[in-house]
Amino acid sequence: MKKFNIRKVLDGLTASSSGTASPQPGTNQNDVIQETLQSEHFQLCKTVRHGFPYQPSSMAFDPVQKILAIGTQSGAVRLFGRAGVECYCQHDSGAAVIQLQFLVNEGALVSALADDSVHLWNLRQKQPAILHTLKFNRERITFCHLPFQSKWLYIGTEKGNIHIVNVESFTLSGYVIMWNKAIELSSKSHPGPVVHISDNPMDEGKILIGFECGTVVLWDLKCKKADYRYNHDEAIHSVAWHHEGKQFTCSHSDGTLTTWNVRVPAKPTITITPHGKQPKDGKKPEPCKPILKVEYKTTRAGDAFVVMSGGLSYDTGCRRSCLTVMHGKSTAVLEMDYPIVDFLTLCETPYPNDFQEPYAVVVLLEKDLVVIDLEQIGYPIFENPYPLSIHESPVTCVEYFADCPPELIPALYSVGSRQKRQGYSKKEWPISGGNWGQGTLSYPEIIVTGHADGSIKFWDASAIMLQVLYKLKTAKVFEKALKGGKEEKPSTEIVDEDPFAIQTLSWCPESRMLCVAGISAHVIIYRFSKQEMTTEVVQLLEVRMQGELNDVDSPDPAGDHPPTPSTPVPPSSSSPTQEGEPPEAQPFTSDDRPRDNVPGLKVWSAPLKQSPGYQVELVIQLVWVSGEPPQQITSLAVSSSDGLVVFGNSSGLAVVDYLQKSLLLNMSTSELYSPSDPYQRQPRSPRKTRQPSGALSDNSDGNNISEEKSSKSPTSAKMSKKISSPTEQKTGLDAKDSSFSRSRSSSVTSIERESREAISSFHFSESFPRKTDSSPSPSLWLGTTQGTVLVLSLSLPPTGDQRLQQPVGVSSCGTLVRLKGGILTMAFLDSLGAFLPPSYEPWSEPNAPDEEKTRRRRPASPPPTQEGQDSQYAVVCSEKQAKVVGLPSQSCFFKHNITESSFVLRADVVQMAAGLCLACFCANGHIMTLSLPSLRPLLDVNYLPLTDMRIARTFCFSNLGQAMYLTSPTEIQRITYSQETCDNLQEMMGELFTPLETPEAPNRGFFKGLFGGGAQSLDREDLFGETAAGKASRSLAQHIPGPQGMEGMKGAASGVVGDLARARIALDERGQKLGELEDRTAAMMASADSFSKHAHDMMLKYKDKKWYQL
Repeated sequence: MKKFNIRKVLDGLTASSSGTASPQPGTNQNDVIQETLQSEHFQLCKTVRHGFPYQPSSMAFDPVQKILAIGTQSGAVRLFGRAGVECYCQHDSGAAVIQLQFLVNEGALVSALADDSVHLWNLRQKQPAILHTLKFNRERITFCHLPFQSKWLYIGTEKGNIHIVNVESFTLSGYVIMWNKAIELSSKSHPGPVVHISDNPMDEGKILIGFECGTVVLWDLKCKKADYRYNHDEAIHSVAWHHEGKQFTCSHSDGTLTTWNVRVPAKPTITITPHGKQPKDGKKPEPCKPILKVEYKTTRAGDAFVVMSGGLSYDTGCRRSCLTVMHGKSTAVLEMDYPIVDFLTLCETPYPNDFQEPYAVVVLLEKDLVVIDLEQIGYPIFENPYPLSIHESPVTCVEYFADCPPELIPALYSVGSRQKRQGYSKKEWPISGGNWGQGTLSYPEIIVTGHADGSIKFWDASAIMLQVLYKLKTAKVFEKALKGGKEEKPSTEIVDEDPFAIQTLSWCPESRMLCVAGISAHVIIYRFSKQEMTTEVVQLLEVRMQGELNDVDSPDPAGDHPPTPSTPVPPSSSSPTQEGEPPEAQPFTSDDRPRDNVPGLKVWSAPLKQSPGYQVELVIQLVWVSGEPPQQITSLAVSSSDGLVVFGNSSGLAVVDYLQKSLLLNMSTSELYSPSDPYQRQPRSPRKTRQPSGALSDNSDGNNISEEKSSKSPTSAKMSKKISSPTEQKTGLDAKDSSFSRSRSSSVTSIERESREAISSFHFSESFPRKTDSSPSPSLWLGTTQGTVLVLSLSLPPTGDQRLQQPVGVSSCGTLVRLKGGILTMAFLDSLGAFLPPSYEPWSEPNAPDEEKTRRRRPASPPPTQEGQDSQYAVVCSEKQAKVVGLPSQSCFFKHNITESSFVLRADVVQMAAGLCLACFCANGHIMTLSLPSLRPLLDVNYLPLTDMRIARTFCFSNLGQAMYLTSPTEIQRITYSQETCDNLQEMMGELFTPLETPEAPNRGFFKGLFGGGAQSLDREDLFGETAAGKASRSLAQHIPGPQGMEGMKGAASGVVGDLARARIALDERGQKLGELEDRTAAMMASADSFSKHAHDMMLKYKDKKWYQL
C-alpha cells in the first residue's frame, strides 16, 4: 500500500502561492525526462549529535554498564559508551541539569533539573525516553541521592528538608526529614540548603545529611531522629564516606578537609589544609580556595586515594584549575586546561561497603573530558576515542561530503595516524559500555572543518559515527607577526586575533586537490602526497584586486599610485616581475604614505619540511591598494582537470593557473559585463565613476582577455607576481567578521557598500558557454550577489609539456540568466536529467618519479548536440528563486519562487538514491527539496527557526539525504531528509543497555556475620511505603507521566514504521526482563545450594565439639 503523508501535502499547500514551479516558454524536450523522486522518498529527522556537550553542568557513571552521562545547562543529556556509542537526549523545559543518578545496571537514569523537576529516563531503548516526571512546586531541589540497588530516591531541598521518591512509581513517600528535627533544637539559625546525602556503607538505616552552613547530621531512619550532629565553622561543599562506615571526610570553603569519627561528634579527628602553608608557630594555616569536591577511595593492598578539586592557595601563581590526587605520602597536582565542572572516581566495585580499588578519574571540564589513569606512575591520561575536539579552535567553516571515493578515508587515516600524540595510558578506554548499531546503510562520508587558528580537520563521518582522520595546519606556511614591529598600528588599521582563520574552502575528493581561503585575503593550494618532502621555496603569487569604487578618487594613476611598468608582464608568462618595482618597497619608507602592494601575512622564507598529507603547491595573497586593505574572499573554486583556481570578493574575481603559477584574469565585476549586456550595472555611487576601460565583449575567438585588458587599462586591477618568497615586511591583518564579509574601507560610503556586486559562487564545467556552440568545452560559470550568472570560456592547451608552457585563454561570454537575490549554487544535468559532475584529474602521487606519473587526461566530452536540441540543463539557485536553463539554447524551462518573505541560506543539488533534487535551507527555518529539472516541491518542513548565525554559516547539504550544522560552538548536529535513512535509523544507532550480571556482594566473613559486624540491611519499603509513612502532600509535587513508548525526535519515523519499531523494542525489553528474571532465579538457586552445603559442612565440623572447644 502506498504511504500517503498528509503533512507534506499541507506543507506544500501552505507555501507561498508564487512558490509553484512554472514551465517557461521553450521546447518540450524536457517532457521525456522521467523524474523518479517523489514526496514519499523524503522525511526529515535528526540522526546524531557529535562533539563535546556545550556548557556541561553534571555527570554520572554506571560502574556495571560502564556508561557515562553528562548533563548541560540547556537541559541536554549526552550518553557515552564505547567508541561509536553515543546518544543525545533533551529535556523539553531546557532547564539546566543539576544532577544525574544512574539506577546501576537497571538501564535507567534519574535527572534533576534547575526548574525543580526530577525525571526518570528509560535507557533500554536506542532512543531513551522519559518514563516519569515529578515537578516540585514549593521547594527548590539542591541534591539527590539514590543508594545502590535501592528504589527510594532521597531529594534534598533549599529549605533543608529531605523528601523520598519511589523511582518505580515516581510517587512521593509520606516520610519526610524536616530540617528543624535534624538540627539541634538549641540552634537559632537555619542550616541552609542540603548539599549532601549518603547512606552509611555499613548501615543502610543511617544516612548522613550535610547542610551548607557546616552542620552534618547522622540520621536514624527507623527511629526518625538524629544520632549524631557534627558542627564545623566553615561551609561544607561535599562529604565522602570511608568504606568501612566508621569515618567520613568533609571539604570546606576555606580549603580544609576534616575527617570525623562517626561516634565522636565533638570535633574532627583530623583537619588538614592540603595546599595551605603551615606556619611554624603552630597557628592555623592560611585559608585557601574552596575544595569543591572530595572523594575518599580505599584499596586492599595499600594507602587510600583522596581525590579533590580546588583548594589551591590564593597566592598560587597557577591560575588553572587543578585536580589533586593524594595517595599515601605523595600529593600530585594535575593542571587542567579548563575549569573543572565535576569529577568521578571509577572503582572496581559498585558496592560502597567494599574496598573501592579506584583505577581512573573522569574529569569533566568546561570544554573537555579527561580520564586519568590512577594505576600507572605519573597518572597519564587515556586517549579519548570520542570526537570531542571539534572546538579545539573555533569552527569557522564546514563542508560535508557523502558518498566519497572509497580509498579516500584510508588514505587520510594513514597520514593522520602519524600525527597522534604520545604518552597516553596503555590501558583500554574505561568507558566501554553499549554495543554498536547493526545498520547496513553505510557509505564513505567525510566532514571537513576549518578553524580560527588556520587548521583544517578531516573527519570520517560514515555510519553516523565521527572520527578525526587528519589535521592540516595552514599557518605553517606563514611567519608569525612580530609584536611591537612598526608595521603594527593602532585600531584604525586591520586588527585581527586570528589572522589565519579559514574563511572558505574548496575540495575535490576525487583528485584530492584542496584550496583554502583565509580571512587575511590569502588562498593556499594543496596537493595530497603520501611521501614527505622539503620545499626549498614556497611558491607565492601576489594579486592586486581593486574594485571600481576604490579608484574614483584617483582617475589619474600617477596621482596617488606609485608608477607602474607601462608594459605589464603577460599573465601567461612564468617569469616573475622585476623585484625592484617601486610598489614593493614604498610602503615602509614613510608612515605618511598610503600602504600599497603589501600582503597581510609574510610567507615562510626558509625551506619548509612538509609531512605526508597535504603539501603546499602555491600561496596567493591579495595586497593592499592605496592604503585600503584587500577585501575578504567570498567564493572559491578549484578545478583539477583544468589546473585552475578562481576566487572572488566584492572587488571582483581572479583566475590563477596553479600549474604555471600565473595569474590569468583579474577583473572587477562590472568589467565582466559586455557593453551591450542588458544586465550591465553601472556603479550607483553618488560620486563620479570611471567607465571601465577594456570591458569584455562577447567574443568567440578565445583571445586571452587578461592580456588584452592589461594592455588597454593601466588603471584597472594589476598583477603583482612573485615566484620567490617575499623579503619585505608584511603588514596588518584583516578584521574578522563572523557573519557576512563587508568592506572595511573608511573611504567607501554605505551607499557604495550596497552597490558593490561581489562574486558569490563559481562552477567549473564542460558545457556550452555560447548559444552557437555545438559541442561542450571547458567553461567557468560565476554568480554574483545581485543575481547575475556570467560565463567565461576557457581555452586550454593540450596536456603534457604544452600545458605547462602555453598560456590558458579566458574569454567572457556575457550574461546567461538573472535571478532575484544572490546566486548560491549552480549545477549541470545531461539531456536525460542525470547529474554532470565537474571534470577532475584522478589522483596520482605528485612526488613519484616522472616515469611513474600517470598522464594527465581530460574526461571524454559528451557527443555534440543535435541542431535545435539542448543537451544540457543548468540549474541555478539564488536566495529567492531557482531556474533551469537549457544549453546551448539558454532557454529557461522551469522557474520556481522558493520564498518571498525570507531568503535561502544554503542550497545544493544533491544526489539521492532514487534521483536528483535541489535542497534548500531558508532563514525562516524551512528545509525544502525540489525535483529536477521540473522544480516540483517534494518536501517543505518548518524544522529550525534561525536563532543563531552559526547555523546559517555552517549548514551543509550532502548526497544521499544527509545534512549537518553546528548547533553550538562545540557540537555538530547531523540530520537526514531521506525516508530510507529514517527507516533504518533505529538499526544504525548503538545500544546503550546490555544485560549484565551485577557483581557479587562482598563476603561478610564468618565472625562479622556472627557478631553483627557486617553491613546492616534495611527494608525501606516498611519505612517509606504508604502503609507505614502515609501519603505525601499533593501540593508538594506534581506527577507527570512520560510519553508512551519511544519518544521520537522531531520529524522522526512515524506511522506503521514507528509502530513496528516500538512494538519490536517493547518485545525486546520484555524478553530482556524475562531473561534477567530467569538468570536471577538461577543465581538465587545456586546461592541457596551453596549456603546449604556450607551450613551442612559447618554442622559436621562442630557437631561433636564442646562449647569451650569452639
